[in-house]
Amino acid sequence: MTTSRPLYGWYGDDFTGATDTLASLAERDIRALLFLRIPTAEQLRAAGPLDAIGIAGATRSMAPDAMAAELSAAGRFFATAGVGILHYKCCSTFDSAPHVGSLGAAARALRSHFANPFLPIVGGQPNLGRYCLFGNLFAAAGSGGPIHRIDRHPTMSIHPVTPMGEADLRRHLAAQGLERIELVDYRDYEGPTAEDAFAARLAANPDAVLLDVARSGDLLVIGRMLRRQMEAGPMLAIGPSSVAQALATAWPGARHGASVSTQDVMHAGPVLCLVGSLSPVTRAQVAASTAYKRLGVDTAALLREPAYAVALEQDVLGRLAAGHHVMLVTDRPSQAPGNAEGVALATGRLLRGIMEQALIRRLVVAGGDTSSLAVQSLDIWGLSYRAALVPGAPLCRTHSDDPRLDGLDIILKGGQMGPVDFFDSLVAG
Repeated sequence: MTTSRPLYGWYGDDFTGATDTLASLAERDIRALLFLRIPTAEQLRAAGPLDAIGIAGATRSMAPDAMAAELSAAGRFFATAGVGILHYKCCSTFDSAPHVGSLGAAARALRSHFANPFLPIVGGQPNLGRYCLFGNLFAAAGSGGPIHRIDRHPTMSIHPVTPMGEADLRRHLAAQGLERIELVDYRDYEGPTAEDAFAARLAANPDAVLLDVARSGDLLVIGRMLRRQMEAGPMLAIGPSSVAQALATAWPGARHGASVSTQDVMHAGPVLCLVGSLSPVTRAQVAASTAYKRLGVDTAALLREPAYAVALEQDVLGRLAAGHHVMLVTDRPSQAPGNAEGVALATGRLLRGIMEQALIRRLVVAGGDTSSLAVQSLDIWGLSYRAALVPGAPLCRTHSDDPRLDGLDIILKGGQMGPVDFFDSLVAG
């Protein structure tokens, strides 16, 4: 499988989604590693030969100017690495806006490094309950929950930062600067005419081509088309982990690897959870958990009172030292201050202080922005895949020059991922 240079690169706009792409590749026996920033030469050597290389970022919560600076450097790195395709991995619900996490801004920053005129946008991810039909996005509410049009989704339509008020992804992305988007709808994948449908859309010289995904089988056709279009030169693609899933179907030698039980990779010591997600799905999972000593985090006090953070850190350390599993849960939406980034950074500092002193067997961070900024606060430079847990939230292994952090179990969970018993399932065994 391994080639002299990675064929596939991906940049995740948050850490949780980036690990989902890592799992999508690794589960198909594609050697992949996710770096937490642009890697150094030493880190690349430590990683060994790779088929796919990723960088986890936090652009989902950035303004366009900050995104441009971050992604221009990332684009240069991937172009120099010689990847055949760079996947800008966005959330499977496409929550983004002109002023924050703009997918149009991402395309503008990265496209100059990838001259292929074809810019595919893969619109759904069936294994997560995300479907795109006739350009309109639908998503499940929770694991196995009912399907809603995204602008009527009980969570995503009222997202506190990027509420989804438009289901037609062409209209949604036009507001972010991708104004001329052609659509290949799922009916075009049937029979021998799929290639003609792609060619017809490309002939219009659009800003991008949106690809419906109504069922898992659509990814087979999309994968073949992506591989064919890559022959014209290195290419940029946008979408959730279904971009990786589609390409893997056309990757010679890729297969579903042997599943590893989470019980085979458990270590001694307690589990620490940091829950920053305000999603009703995650809050229901928190309410259902009974295996942890649960501590609420007053985010206003965490931001303004240094003594509060010190006391909370010592409380957590004492409980972990006594062998208890500990869950830190930030305020509910009605209590949370408006400074979401400041709260995430403060919880990151709290986590760093705990991790510098505690010995744990497994770290769990729930929440997209929380995961990105909290994990960035730790001296970890990479993540590799260990085992499947639930779709969208795999078990990973940390890579660090700090022996206390190297080899740690870590799970980064988005707000919508996992069944109601998710947290308690992580301490079994």
